[in-house]
Amino acid sequence: MCFKKKVKLYFSDSLGSLKRRLWPYKQVFVIYDARVEEYLPKLGLQGKPAYAIAATEENKNIKTAYEACKWLLEQGADREALVLAVGGGVTTDIAGFVAGIYKRGIRYANVPTSLVGQVDAGIGGKTGVNVSSFKNMIGLIKQPEFTWICPAFLKTLPEKDFLSGSAELLKTFILEDREAYEQAVDLLSAANRAPAAYGKLIEKAARIKARIVGKDEKENGLRRILNLGHTYGHAIEWYQHIHADEAPLTHGEAVAVGMVKAAALSEKRGYAAPGLESKLRDDFRRCGLSVDFPCPEQELEEAVAKDKKAEGGKINFVFIEKIGKVKVAKL
Repeated sequence: MCFKKKVKLYFSDSLGSLKRRLWPYKQVFVIYDARVEEYLPKLGLQGKPAYAIAATEENKNIKTAYEACKWLLEQGADREALVLAVGGGVTTDIAGFVAGIYKRGIRYANVPTSLVGQVDAGIGGKTGVNVSSFKNMIGLIKQPEFTWICPAFLKTLPEKDFLSGSAELLKTFILEDREAYEQAVDLLSAANRAPAAYGKLIEKAARIKARIVGKDEKENGLRRILNLGHTYGHAIEWYQHIHADEAPLTHGEAVAVGMVKAAALSEKRGYAAPGLESKLRDDFRRCGLSVDFPCPEQELEEAVAKDKKAEGGKINFVFIEKIGKVKVAKL
């Protein structure tokens, strides 16, 4: 099923149905997370040129992107080629960036295999790589030809990765759908990991993001709300990286902590009624998510100051007025 305008989403319950989406493309080059190699035959991608990457934040850098561009050149990829990203958010970020810079831009499509990818990272066209552990400092916005979403991938998703995606799922519903938020909390707190149980919620969240991006592709206004929890979430990831934390929070877990912080600041500024922070803490804990900073908060100031959402020395911060309604204001 195709979404409107520039943001195309397709949903399927069957891994094998991807093949028909690729029929219009004469050249398909697969860039995939080495950890999901077993899925390539199931997706009907056997025989297509494929390049494995170690899809970690440490490898999400310009060197990895360069090596992938070099591989495309060696494979003879021309301006009509399609790069197919198969993996989680790191993979779709890198592959989309590679497609955006190779020969000044070729087409790409996303097959997100993680919950984070299916509800957030694989949708909207944001691509990029990290610089000195600062998130996505080199990148561009380039819409994929389509994003193909199949909950069946979640069957073998590690628990920590599932929790990471859970945070992004909850984040999307905090933006504008309280009923879906409560449904998601109930489902996640029941520890139900059956892919079929999440299909409707994943589709709802994906469509919310696609609609927002369709109205504000370049993040000049409305799209900024999608950064809820990310200012402090990215700062936590930066801190963990430079301190070589042996058990770091995942991206989504860090964003969950960032959302709790956003709720606290929203109450402090009078945007939200008292009790919002407490509710998010309770709900997130029920879902198995982290709610507290893994380090002294003051040690995150450098990363917060360098947040890529800063303009004129001020950060466009997403505050929560209530579950289902947020606002952007300077921090």
